[in-house]
Amino acid sequence: MSHMIKAGLVGVTGYTGMELARLMVHHSSMELVRVTSRAEAGKRLADIYPFLHRLPLGELVITQPDPADLAEECDVVFLAVPHKTAMEIAATLLDQGVKVVDLSADFRLNDKAVYEQWYATEHTRAGLLPEAVYGLPELYLDRIMGARLIANPGCYPTSAILGLAPALAAGIVETGDIVIDAKSGASGAGRGAKVGTLFCEVTDSFRAYGLPTHRHTPEIEQELSKIAGHGITVSFSPHLLPIDRGILSTIYSRLKGSPSLDEVHDIFTDFYSDKPLVRVLPKGLLPETRHVRGTVFCDIGLVVDPRTNRLVILSAIDNLCRGASGQALMNANLICGLDIDEGLPMAPMMP
Repeated sequence: MSHMIKAGLVGVTGYTGMELARLMVHHSSMELVRVTSRAEAGKRLADIYPFLHRLPLGELVITQPDPADLAEECDVVFLAVPHKTAMEIAATLLDQGVKVVDLSADFRLNDKAVYEQWYATEHTRAGLLPEAVYGLPELYLDRIMGARLIANPGCYPTSAILGLAPALAAGIVETGDIVIDAKSGASGAGRGAKVGTLFCEVTDSFRAYGLPTHRHTPEIEQELSKIAGHGITVSFSPHLLPIDRGILSTIYSRLKGSPSLDEVHDIFTDFYSDKPLVRVLPKGLLPETRHVRGTVFCDIGLVVDPRTNRLVILSAIDNLCRGASGQALMNANLICGLDIDEGLPMAPMMP
């Protein structure tokens, strides 16, 4: 690169904004030049994130979100704001020639009516839906590289889709009886103060939530249906874990025929052979959230149960990194002509 790519971040004070700031510290070809927040404007990043103290990025002053200013200063902008808010900002930035990676749900669903049904609000920029590229590089790498608007996938969908994609593409499982039993760390609920995610409400407990109407359901079904070549309905059951970060999805599917674990493992290994950010674990080894913490890896483990003729797929990601900010940076790298993994840590935060 002959020059640094200038990036903006709208919504810097949430967990996704915090994670993106952490990742950008070590990026050699892209720098944050604008970070915005209505509530914290005027402060330095280091004032709200002490981990940036005495680092150059920590001196960046937070500004009010101003699309005109962002368009003037930035080549690419990350939108880490709630749904409905993102669509209008994205449209303005695109009109000014700025590339956009949207971390909200505003452009993930291809069908305007489906979006409005699940999010109970009008989609005022539906004309952009055909252009938006779903930002899962393992499935849409070529389209992402030529895009100017990326719909960054949700955290649960990333885990579920990557887990199921090889099996659906190979046609080795029945598509009418898929159960996705997923568990997420508390950071998935956002940084805002809510009783349900207070320490005393989460620690030493485990609960399900959002059944059966979690808004990630249509996103999962949309992408799985594309892979399978026909409409798929799944049972999606999210749970809240008493941990900070991480998602483990246990996916139950019924096998067609009686393939062995060796055969299934070969199918998954072949599918991801040229996709190094998904790691199909050796037979007998199952994924753990701690082994992907702070990285963009998705670890997949496989169990074939001959007694029930089920294929059980286990998929682990970090909900803040691969499920949000890290994947957003992967997509920004690609649309800006960089290597997909630039600026992204490959070793997990341990222990």
